[in-house]
Amino acid sequence: MPTRLRPKAPLAADAILVGDPGRSLLLAQELLEKPLMSNHARGLWGYSGRTHAGDELTIQATGMGGPSAAVVLADLAKLGVKRAVRVGTCTGLEPGSRPGELLLVAEALAAGGSAAAVGLATGEAVPPDRVLLERLRVELGGEARAVVVASFDALPVEAATAPPAAAAADMQTVAVLARGRQLGIAVAAVLIVSETGGGEALADEPLEAAAKRVGRAASAVLST
Repeated sequence: MPTRLRPKAPLAADAILVGDPGRSLLLAQELLEKPLMSNHARGLWGYSGRTHAGDELTIQATGMGGPSAAVVLADLAKLGVKRAVRVGTCTGLEPGSRPGELLLVAEALAAGGSAAAVGLATGEAVPPDRVLLERLRVELGGEARAVVVASFDALPVEAATAPPAAAAADMQTVAVLARGRQLGIAVAAVLIVSETGGGEALADEPLEAAAKRVGRAASAVLST
């Protein structure tokens, strides 16, 4: 039985993972014909239903930070989830980074101590599922570029303190990829730059538009 989630509707084998419960509702309304709330326990809103293409899909909030995401993913595995795409936000660390940019995670680096809970030492890297990554690359085309992301236990973080290879920083991707690998769930991630290291932030409306675009791409990829 799941530890944290209390599903009220059947879950699909394919899922989109978001940190923010509000974003799970946003994507459920965008992607599902008749979304049913499959979970509301602990504020981790989840929705399940059929996409406009007729495929079963679950959209599940994972909360804030890696530990929360790892626990939710373990519950999703018990409930039959086999593939997942994380649709998240991040801080752009590169000088040319801009709010609203879409980043495909080619590799995630453990930059926080909590990564030890998913079997990673600080500085260790974990890749996404290569099949999902390639399908996302094709689906998004030139709208997204593949980068290395570092996951920290807390944000904000300054570029000077991040691993040199990291183009962006977030709080969940390394845990989601590593825990997915342990559980046998194929996982990939696309991140939206919601702020830059220089303090430039993306407004709510364009952030929602970007989340919908990435959600549509993730849904298309999971339908194949």
